[in-house]
Amino acid sequence: MSADHIHLKGITWNHSRGFVPMAATAQRFSELHPHVSITWEKRSLQQFADESIQQLAERFDLLVIDHPWAGFAARTGSILPLDEHLPAAFLADQQQNTVGHSYESYSFSGHQWALPIDAATPVAASRPDLLAKHGLAVPQTFDELLQLADRGLVAFALIPIDTLMSFYMFCCSLGEDPCQREDEVVSEAVGVRALQMFRELARKVDPACFQRNPIQVYEAMTQTDSLAYCPFAYGYSNYARRGYARQLLHFHDLVSLQPGGPGMRSTLGGTGLAISAQCQHVEVAAQYAEFVASPACQQTLYFDNGGQPGHLAAWQDAHTNEQSHDYFRATLPTLQRAFLRPRYHGHMFFQDHAGEPVRQYLMHGGDERALLQQLNQLYRESRQMQAADATATEAAAQR
Repeated sequence: MSADHIHLKGITWNHSRGFVPMAATAQRFSELHPHVSITWEKRSLQQFADESIQQLAERFDLLVIDHPWAGFAARTGSILPLDEHLPAAFLADQQQNTVGHSYESYSFSGHQWALPIDAATPVAASRPDLLAKHGLAVPQTFDELLQLADRGLVAFALIPIDTLMSFYMFCCSLGEDPCQREDEVVSEAVGVRALQMFRELARKVDPACFQRNPIQVYEAMTQTDSLAYCPFAYGYSNYARRGYARQLLHFHDLVSLQPGGPGMRSTLGGTGLAISAQCQHVEVAAQYAEFVASPACQQTLYFDNGGQPGHLAAWQDAHTNEQSHDYFRATLPTLQRAFLRPRYHGHMFFQDHAGEPVRQYLMHGGDERALLQQLNQLYRESRQMQAADATATEAAAQR
């Protein structure tokens, strides 16, 4: 390898949607720029949600990250503000063609910390063959969902992080976005009702769901013939593509709480491509990031290799929809109204600790008001971290 050869290392997450498109885009970028090679490594889905990007940024040049880390990134300076390294016209196109709040989710403290290369939120999924076998239609309301669950045909993810995201969803759908005040997660009236509705549904599914993430739910739906419907789980267009899994899934908008009402509002996910502050070849890394997030790549190379694009042009593209049985057209309304969860420095503490108490309540029942107080205490602790961080930042600025 010549002295002027540039080698970048990247870290992404361990799924066909997360790893394969990054390897494919790296390969093509290297073919277009022979003096550059990019190697991607992968980590588990749980590590993706939990592991600090500050630690990863010390070892990797390129990082695929979860947007709740944006506040942490802004505070620690572990990744670069991309608005200082990418053309303004390119970023304007990214912002104008965001899928829901995807672009905004990586904006914090006046800077753009990642490019939204992947857009996702909990959506509904079905096995059309099994619904037809039972003479059933895709449910349109929460009551119809409960009736379908009574038949043992429903599954969804109930590990702690997904449980918390679904609790947010129930609160949003009842008319109150969580974590908007300084001292409580949600009002008692909405919180109690959200928990009760959530438990009413959770009691009707196989307890195995409490050990499953969305991928494991989709694998159970496609590898067996016992589950016909998932009402909400972070969407994976891979399962809507011919040949990926044993059986095909179709994806849908979420049910409404009342007949004729709007669909439920789920909690935005997706991933962004960031550049480490430790990167020694920032200009090349920025060129690669621009290449991956470009509409041309998102609609073709990125999608064709298992990716789930973050650019609106790809969601509206005839090719991507034809290959995924209209996954993108069918679920775009769900993405467009999805709730953008908090990203302040300190919220990761709440996210890491609040899911398990809700999960225990769903499994065993309990006092909803006491649970909300427990969540409020965790929330206030996370806000105190934010306040302490702001004080430290102000003190540093005055020195």
